[in-house]
Amino acid sequence: MAAMKPRTGDGPLEVTKEGRGIVMRVPLEGGGRLVVELNAEEATNLGDALKNVVG
Repeated sequence: MAAMKPRTGDGPLEVTKEGRGIVMRVPLEGGGRLVVELNAEEATNLGDALKNVVG
């Protein structure tokens, strides 16, 4: 029997390239992760939008 690991949101933001897509895993409050798959254009647009907000 495999060891069960608790599912928590604690952990770093992770971004990896998987195949043709870019996968972003965002830890959430209360546990779990939001997993989003983006293409290169979407990732660029997201980066630009975040830069506009942060400065």
